Amino acid sequence: MAERALCRLDEIADGAARGFPPPPGGFTGLFALRRGGEVHVYVNACPHLGIPLEPLPDRFLDGAGRHVVCSTHGARFRAEDGFCVSGPCAGDSLEAVPVRIEDGVVLVPAEAGL
Repeated sequence: MAERALCRLDEIADGAARGFPPPPGGFTGLFALRRGGEVHVYVNACPHLGIPLEPLPDRFLDGAGRHVVCSTHGARFRAEDGFCVSGPCAGDSLEAVPVRIEDGVVLVPAEAGL
């Protein structure tokens, strides 16, 4: 399977999130959340309206860093699995992207975000 590198693991602060543009020819960006050596990657689109989640670059998390928050309507998603715990899309989930880390590099399928 073809993959693309998002960044090095150490370029995402522990407990933080970072956004990434879509691949060439793609339509939807991605974002990655880091918890220690574990990374979760999601499509940067709210399941309610399909719009990007962050109000400013890399501002995906609430103040406590526990939930991803949609800046449009305040929906809150668990960081570990993207499940919506409150808001108009409660019960839905962010679209997860398979991720692996090799030699300190965060890799996702090349077609993610197309």
